[in-house]
Amino acid sequence: MNHSIPLITTIAAGLGLALVLGFVAARLRLPALVGYLLAGVMIGPFTPGFVADTRLASELAEIGVMLLMFGVGLHFSLGDLLAVKRIAVPGAIVQIAAATVMGGAVAFAWDWSLAAALVFGLTLSTASTVVLLRALESLGQLETFNGRIAVGWLVVEDLAMVVVLVLLPPLATALAGAGAHDPAQLARTIGSTLLQVGLFVALMLIVGRRVFPWLLWQVQKLGSRELFTLCVVAAAVSIAYGATLLFGVSFALGAFFAGMVLRESQFSHRAAEETLPLRDAFAVLFFVSVGMLFDPRILLDAPLRVLAVVGVIVLGKSIAAALLVLLLRYPLHTALTVSASLAQIGEFSFILIGLGGTLGMVPAQAQSLVVAGALISIGLNPLVFRGIEPLQRWLLARSQLARKLAARDDPLAELPMTTDPKYLSHQVVLVGYGRVGRKLAQALLAHRVPFVVVDQNRALVEELRGQGIPAVFGDAALPEVLVQAHVARARMLVIATPDTLGVRQMAAHARLLNPPIELAVRSHNEEEARRLEQELTGSVFVGEHELARAMTRHVLERCGA
Repeated sequence: MNHSIPLITTIAAGLGLALVLGFVAARLRLPALVGYLLAGVMIGPFTPGFVADTRLASELAEIGVMLLMFGVGLHFSLGDLLAVKRIAVPGAIVQIAAATVMGGAVAFAWDWSLAAALVFGLTLSTASTVVLLRALESLGQLETFNGRIAVGWLVVEDLAMVVVLVLLPPLATALAGAGAHDPAQLARTIGSTLLQVGLFVALMLIVGRRVFPWLLWQVQKLGSRELFTLCVVAAAVSIAYGATLLFGVSFALGAFFAGMVLRESQFSHRAAEETLPLRDAFAVLFFVSVGMLFDPRILLDAPLRVLAVVGVIVLGKSIAAALLVLLLRYPLHTALTVSASLAQIGEFSFILIGLGGTLGMVPAQAQSLVVAGALISIGLNPLVFRGIEPLQRWLLARSQLARKLAARDDPLAELPMTTDPKYLSHQVVLVGYGRVGRKLAQALLAHRVPFVVVDQNRALVEELRGQGIPAVFGDAALPEVLVQAHVARARMLVIATPDTLGVRQMAAHARLLNPPIELAVRSHNEEEARRLEQELTGSVFVGEHELARAMTRHVLERCGA
């Protein structure tokens, strides 16, 4: 390989190997980010074979940081954040503090300095928005209530990390000099930095949000796609560079505000779309450059430290976040979703630990520990998300407290105040919206028979409400869930769920609330069906292929359709 062209060599090796390993990671159902980091490890100075130019890789990473943060600013929606501010803002702030304390305590146990412990703890406290978005998209939960909370939570974390990136350089200077013993000097240094940042932010909000959208409009009128893309990229990089040169703020903050001001333009969606390939390419180079900092020997030399880091990321942060969500009186499923979202670290962690290393605040080993923690936690994250539903079912089956936590203060656990009265009296309560329940619901809709669905799949309940079908989230074996479905005034309870373990509880609670209510129950075998018919004095249906048809015919006849 010709080393006289180090820039081309570094880009070619980084992107080529990232493509191969990213493809392998995707085939293994892991985030492609794992492959990008491994590509950096393979061309880094700590593994045999070809070694890329670390200096050039570092500069390419800076461009990657600019474009990453530009993308964050371009997609930042204050409205989306305000919609979940009651949980996202206090939750993210307290969780960052808790995770920083946990990470810092681990670093103190290793005899690291106060500055190193602080930076290391902050590095472990923030999760990757990129990893979260891709995980939620793959699960189809991005637009759900829980998905919006998780994204809002990470947006607050991103904003907090932007502030940390601003304050870290003056803090490092103060801790290294007289400011470490002089609180007044430390306050003056931080105050001066905040003043510079304030001037930059004011300039961007007052001038930038008018000038740059106007400039984008002028370029767009020319009808040239390449000039439009060039204008967007030039604005992102130029603002980031100018912010550093004139105001002393980081490239990251400058690029973030460049995205925010361009979002004011009516062409913001086009700007995001046109620059996406370039942002993705340089983001890959950024992750490759982070992988180059990883020394695999740390897995053998300090396995307990790696295990401690992974424990803080996957267990410590997740448990702290889940407890915070529950303390804020949100339901169990929301707590589990948010905790799974935070069980990894990503781009801001790399930016922060890299800045800490540049400022001499953390030992060299810290970067390898962070990359190891990121590789392992990102690799485990899909498994963590897939474990939410089984864990929730296990908790609900064994804990009365979990059942109470699952139903409380959940906007999907009760029908909206605007629900049409025809769904609140003389309606059918349909428990379960699986294969059989779906066919029943279609028939009831076709014959205009009002019904309310009760299901434990939260995303499904949200989807049904979006279609205008009244639905309640929760376990119908709990009387409070049946109450929310207005079973006390219903004409019929139809239990179409394949799980018959809670059928007797459902029937008993329904009869207690509404003695004359009719029952129609799904069963799996003749013996169980006979027992249920005798105990419940209701209609029980058995079978697989004809079950839905027979059950539907019976329900429609009893409803007079």
